[in-house]
Amino acid sequence: MATKLKLGTDNNWATKVDKLLAYNDENGNFKPIQFDADRASTATRVNKAGLIENVEPNRPRVEFDGNDGYLLLEPSRTNLLTYSEDFTQWANTGSETTDTADSAISLDGSLNATKLQEANSNFGYHRLSKTITASSATDYALSIFVKKGTQKYIQLLLLSTSNSFAASKVFDLENGTLGETIINGTATLTDAKIEDFGNGWYRCTIIAQLSTAPNTFRVNLANAATGNTKSLGMVQYTGDGNGNIYIWGAQLEAGSYATSYIPTSGSSVTRTEDFCYINSGLQDTLNTSEGTLFVDVEVPRVSSTGSFERIVLSDQNASTDRILFDNYGGQWRIITVSSAGVYYSYRGNVQAGQRVKFAFAYTGTQIRSSKNGGSVNVATAPYTPSTTLESFKFSNKDGGNKWQGKIYEVKYFDTVLSDSELIALTS
Repeated sequence: MATKLKLGTDNNWATKVDKLLAYNDENGNFKPIQFDADRASTATRVNKAGLIENVEPNRPRVEFDGNDGYLLLEPSRTNLLTYSEDFTQWANTGSETTDTADSAISLDGSLNATKLQEANSNFGYHRLSKTITASSATDYALSIFVKKGTQKYIQLLLLSTSNSFAASKVFDLENGTLGETIINGTATLTDAKIEDFGNGWYRCTIIAQLSTAPNTFRVNLANAATGNTKSLGMVQYTGDGNGNIYIWGAQLEAGSYATSYIPTSGSSVTRTEDFCYINSGLQDTLNTSEGTLFVDVEVPRVSSTGSFERIVLSDQNASTDRILFDNYGGQWRIITVSSAGVYYSYRGNVQAGQRVKFAFAYTGTQIRSSKNGGSVNVATAPYTPSTTLESFKFSNKDGGNKWQGKIYEVKYFDTVLSDSELIALTS
């Protein structure tokens, strides 16, 4: 079998400004295949050393999770919090905490993390707050990087004026687990996550919305994972002045999941969307009449029928003749489009944050596919192309419905793989 295109295979990644390099190495000859890359803004990534670093505009972001590298493609998002790292600009109501800047090495490798230490107060709050401008009945992702000090627990809250509405979650920083959900008034907590970033650092995230416009992002020290004493949605306990944690990199963004960290200072900052594509010129790589596409991917959400993401092989100028793979309406789909019509193969439900491997072969009569090493599914799909496939995009044919998530590996074969080969490829 001839592998005509490889991307990320064996963690072979190469990027420069405006370009992402795939390749063809059949017969021992290396041939570069360049994807164009667009992103108008700077962005952050996790590098091989596990540090968060800035990447210049239009350079594709290859992130690393341990030894596994992946291409990170994200939509445009805005960090609505000002001073995401300078907690001296946050409100310390009633001196309930002592906040000491530059107390620990943060995830960017600098001595710029803040120590948040409780005050010695009787049965009180131990909180740090930032005023925000947000809308009612809208999902917001609140996140912050946190490291355990002498204290093990924190509470992350989205609040309204006078705390009459609050959605919050307690996090266990010793075990890296979720604790108690605390709701006050008409509020919703739709998701929460704690992610290990190494060296004791976790990213704690809640997805929440309030029935009235929220106006506060709050970090609150807690003294237990569950069963906390609380008032107006906030944990209360008697402090002795010794409990502390370390914080860095706070973010508030409108959306149903958190995206990569966007640093801010005196104003909000927007990271623009990522896009990688080859508009044309692949007619000698892609086989119009038959072939096999393999993808190893992870998505951060379950897409709706109105908002979804795609990967497409197409004739850039034709209204027909396309091979597509997408996350659509909660299901994985494989689609062929030609003068013979539009035919679908549905391959199970999408789960956010779940890495999956798909390989599917298309011919003039059917789609054959395997998912995660499972048995091959055969779907009838008449496919009669009238033009030549020459475009590969992490989006729809016209550049819409851009892919959101992680691309660990892509392979394209200009032949139809056997059932055993499809299964082996996705195992």
